[in-house]
Amino acid sequence: MIIIIFAEIFFVCFMKDKIYKQGSLLAKINSPSDLRKLKKDELDSLAQQIREYIVDIVSEKGGHFGASLGVIELTIALHYVFNTPHDQLVWDVGHQAYGHKILTGRKNQFVTNRIKGGLSGFPKRSESVFDTFGVGHASTSISAALGMAIASQSNKDFEKQHIAVIGDGSMTAGLAFEGLNHAGVENTNLLVILNDNCMSIDPAVGALKEYLTDISTSKTYNKAKNKIWKILGKLSKFGPSAQSVAKKVEGAIKSTILGESNYFESLNFRYFGPIDGHNTKHLVSVLKDLKDIPGPKILHCLTVKGKGYKPAEQGNTTAWHAPGVFDKNTGKIIAKKKVKSPPKYQDVFGETIIELAKKNSNIVGVTPAMLTGSSLNKMMDVMPERTYDVGIAEQHAVTFSAGLATQGKQPFCNIYSSFMQRAYDQVIHDVALQNLNVIFCLDRGGLVGADGATHHGAFDLAYFRCIPNMIVSAPMNEQELRNLMYTAQLPNQGPFSIRYPRGKGVMLDWKMPFEKIDVGTGREIKQGDNIAILSIGHPGNFVIKAQDEFIKKGLNIGHYDLRFAKPLDEKLLHKICRKYTALVTIEDGCLQGGVGSAVLEFMSDNNYNLKVKRLGIPDDFVHHGTQEELHNECGFDVKAIIDSVHYLLKNNHMSQVG
Repeated sequence: MIIIIFAEIFFVCFMKDKIYKQGSLLAKINSPSDLRKLKKDELDSLAQQIREYIVDIVSEKGGHFGASLGVIELTIALHYVFNTPHDQLVWDVGHQAYGHKILTGRKNQFVTNRIKGGLSGFPKRSESVFDTFGVGHASTSISAALGMAIASQSNKDFEKQHIAVIGDGSMTAGLAFEGLNHAGVENTNLLVILNDNCMSIDPAVGALKEYLTDISTSKTYNKAKNKIWKILGKLSKFGPSAQSVAKKVEGAIKSTILGESNYFESLNFRYFGPIDGHNTKHLVSVLKDLKDIPGPKILHCLTVKGKGYKPAEQGNTTAWHAPGVFDKNTGKIIAKKKVKSPPKYQDVFGETIIELAKKNSNIVGVTPAMLTGSSLNKMMDVMPERTYDVGIAEQHAVTFSAGLATQGKQPFCNIYSSFMQRAYDQVIHDVALQNLNVIFCLDRGGLVGADGATHHGAFDLAYFRCIPNMIVSAPMNEQELRNLMYTAQLPNQGPFSIRYPRGKGVMLDWKMPFEKIDVGTGREIKQGDNIAILSIGHPGNFVIKAQDEFIKKGLNIGHYDLRFAKPLDEKLLHKICRKYTALVTIEDGCLQGGVGSAVLEFMSDNNYNLKVKRLGIPDDFVHHGTQEELHNECGFDVKAIIDSVHYLLKNNHMSQVG
């Protein structure tokens, strides 16, 4: 009881500044049922209050920003018109779902967004019944919503609605097209909302487009159209062709005025729009009409990313996608104090590929919509003719790279580790099977932090290690990254994977001359007695920090940087297994099938019997938090390394003196 009282006092006294003001309308809303009690005239005021709430919190806590501000009115209209959660609302990717979370009972917890133990930055089924589908990767919404719609039909629930909200960027991916293609032949209650925030609304034609949409979505229009349609089909003079003629006339009129309609209507979708995605009343009216129109439909909404917050509206869209902490009054993004520090691994990649490309005219850069995130934008600035952003299309990026390689080009295909999972078949079939010289640079390898389970690069070491012809490597520092990139572009290396983490390296002076690394060779960092630690990639730096503690306690612990998960340095491993009695392996990848498993396989094949403690990502999906918090949770931070060594010493009765 005393503890509870103390906690309450602490909260009141010290956490007041963490309570964010809610507008009078927003304060009343704890679920969409509360929202539906509002008058339509109040919805615009509510939209402004939600915007202010998001700005207040994200400016101090960080998070995704521009996308959520751009769909506030649409979010309100969707929950106002549709009977969520019975009606299924699916958000693509989920960067835009902050307003959705606030309206669905999580506004008071929103301050914990992306913080360990708090709300996820993305819709998550375990978090709320209103989160109908877990998302994080692009272009899944249409397929998921269609699956829900067909299931509802099977269950004889013909009134249930299914809405997929997808952005224009996500619509470029193959999965979105596959979903549209299938949905077009299924007569389901599926509404796809295309959130198009790449263009501003043209006022001169906007009113006309809204007028046309009003007509095309009205009950009267569609009732009359269906009657006429049936009559045309019965006319003996014209026969069934009368319908075809009428459809062509209607299609010609729509395609003349609305060029966007051609593609979607060719897939048997009824196309409506474009409409102003920030006109709440009009959105409500249109959505109510669309509820009564059967079959697959698409509503094209034009929105402005960062709407309602001038710096985000007018500023760089990439910067305001996830700006970090900023001054809400001035819009100034608060940068960390400039002190000389190691660079981000992605920037080392971005600068190094330019250096290499200047010497090797065959080098090209390829990325699926991660130009800035991978720092390949640096190459785009100086070599645009040799840099390709293929959009959200990982499968295409890989096979496109394979095609380039067949003609003598040397593609560096940069894809986040988590997103590379989407192109696994292409890596195997189109690259590895043909033994093509494609270099895969896997950014964000390991635990990425606040984006959580959908974005962690946990599996690449394991899923690449089993592919024939594939070289799998991970640098421990910036110099090693440069040298691996240099080595990979040398003639006839075959498929070559280089993975590195999100964030900064450890070297201030990292621009060293290039050195070739013999493929499949590790390096000895420090000799030791009894126990050796085998690391791969950046976690090797955690071992170096742990060594300070070992030295203080008089322990002589060996350390070896494997560098390659495949091929393993068997010569080095033979030396290690003959010298030491116990090993610790450490990796920022999954333990199942990872580098620790590779070492155990080697030991089994060669009849070595050493005690081995494996550190890495456990057999579970790791949720969000800071990288440091998650390294600790998964048990491969500095403390875990020290504890593992002491465990082996204690349980093997080894001498603790080096």
